[in-house]
Amino acid sequence: MDGYRKRSADRLIGELLAELPALLIVGPRATGKTTTASRHAATTIRLDRPGEAVAFQADPDSALRGLEEPVLLDEWQAVPGVLGAVKRAVDAEPRPGRFLLTGSVRADLDAPTWPGTGRLVRVPLYGMTVAERLGRSATEPLLDRLSRGDDLAVPRDAPDLRGYVELALQSGFPEAALSLSGRTRARWLESYLDQLLTRDAMRVAGPRDPAKLRRYFEAYALNSAGLVEEKTLLEAAGLNRKTATAYEQLLVNLLVVDRAQPWTSNRLKRLVRSPKRYLTDAALLAGILRVDANAILREGDLLGRLLDTFVASQLRAESVVAECRPRLYHLRQEQGRHEIDLLAELSATRVIAVEVKASAAPRADDARHLTWLRDQLGERFVRGVVLHTGPRAYAIDDRVLAAPIATLWSRPAAS
Repeated sequence: MDGYRKRSADRLIGELLAELPALLIVGPRATGKTTTASRHAATTIRLDRPGEAVAFQADPDSALRGLEEPVLLDEWQAVPGVLGAVKRAVDAEPRPGRFLLTGSVRADLDAPTWPGTGRLVRVPLYGMTVAERLGRSATEPLLDRLSRGDDLAVPRDAPDLRGYVELALQSGFPEAALSLSGRTRARWLESYLDQLLTRDAMRVAGPRDPAKLRRYFEAYALNSAGLVEEKTLLEAAGLNRKTATAYEQLLVNLLVVDRAQPWTSNRLKRLVRSPKRYLTDAALLAGILRVDANAILREGDLLGRLLDTFVASQLRAESVVAECRPRLYHLRQEQGRHEIDLLAELSATRVIAVEVKASAAPRADDARHLTWLRDQLGERFVRGVVLHTGPRAYAIDDRVLAAPIATLWSRPAAS
């Protein structure tokens, strides 16, 4: 395990295992679930290996007994009966730190009665953040810093616009991000999508038309970080509504797309109720469209979508461990009079609002939607931030500031 890059979830997993008997680590394929979970396990059983699975297939209850705990059951879906054995073991002895499970998302999707409720606590593990890639896993989540009103430090190695595009294309998949060069990484991403849209999709949902699923995913990627009408996706992929709905749910279950739900408030009228659709890793956009940094920099719409998707992926990952326990939404009024890229709802319905701009020096006009929301919500509005591609952090208005995207992985201002 030499060279392991600590994940921000490592601390959370350790804390939960100290008090809970079993954890289910979930996330997209190839995001490092097994590698991270094994750091917390005394025994690792790889159930996709026939030699290790045979005893669990014959008698999972007996096979679990006597193993040094915590026990990691990797690819648990290869021997589904192990779930019932974990349930019975936890029911008999609910002491903390007994089991970790990783594997397919089929878990509670297929089973009519899921035995993990109340026994397995889910811990999402998304792709690596830039902070984790740089060895800064202890970096405090940006949303926690904003919720307290902290000053935001700008890292000395903050990139420029091209640098941000290249960081986004590096992806959050550990193998691709840490070990591969640009051209090889592009091939890796293409292969990842080929397998995801054929083999993985069939394992989760049964036979699907891979060509149509690929067209649908491509349409999704072209509209990532947008409020695309369902009709647009249907027509682009040549699907009927029922099939498109099934395909979208499949991609959600595979954890490669996400939907930021619309935020609502009694104080605001005529808000759009449609979700904002995202790829969970910005590099998948380049993988399906086969574009590089130069092509993205030449296409303004694609550039904006990539940066928004990239920032959303960082915030999504850090929201799992943030002390302020945020839930991510988006906000848009009808006809787009006011629109905010991401809105984090904290406790007591307080909010932090985030805009993403491909600009090196955003001005007051770039923050007009944030100041509007502040005026509407009053004290419920904690802070608004325009995350941009320039080098400086500065105040724009009361509780509204501009800061480089790189503040997501910066250390505290006092350090």
